[in-house]
Amino acid sequence: MSTTRSRLGARFAALALSLAAAGGVLAATAAPVQADSGPAHAERHHGRDGVVECRGQGTDPDARVRYGTEILIHAPLGTVFRTQTDVERWPAWQDAVLTSERLGSGPLRAGSVFRWTTPVPATPATPATVLAVTSTVQQLQRDSCVRWAGPATGEGIHIDEGTHVWTFTKVKGGTLVRTEETWTGDQAEADVDLSTQALGAGLETWMRDLKAAAEARTGC
Repeated sequence: MSTTRSRLGARFAALALSLAAAGGVLAATAAPVQADSGPAHAERHHGRDGVVECRGQGTDPDARVRYGTEILIHAPLGTVFRTQTDVERWPAWQDAVLTSERLGSGPLRAGSVFRWTTPVPATPATPATVLAVTSTVQQLQRDSCVRWAGPATGEGIHIDEGTHVWTFTKVKGGTLVRTEETWTGDQAEADVDLSTQALGAGLETWMRDLKAAAEARTGC
């Protein structure tokens, strides 16, 4: 099994365990998210410092589970934005995404809906399942930002609503990408620390995959 697959398996095991805690069963804890060194990860935050917004709208201010991070990608702004917002192509560069489909036509814009799936391995508390996430775009500004929200459901697992905001800024050397996501719901909030670790591990993996995909498109 590759290092990437192993990391993803740990991520989804942590997610399943954190959600299973709502039923009083917590068989293990996730390893803390490790911060990479260097300017690409110069600012990580938990809480409301450094709020990430799109057209004045951010994540759920009342959510107890939240994580934010940023990364420098050595690729043009337009390339990075298109890579991230071409949601139907996510499976091509994210091992954690099994399928992704648009539930509508035309360019991605406010009101667009897409559904994507991600695997969750079996744990002592929950069976192996596939988590289906239905995301609705709330705000989008071309080459600048995008915000979507929606529920995630699998066998024995449910997140009432995940709200995810991304911003893209042209900087010296490429594009600075910042993201923040929140989860709400009884299962997600049954163990806030563990859910936050699972969320953080997922976002860090997503950022690294986005960086690799965008830089590959520009030959970096």
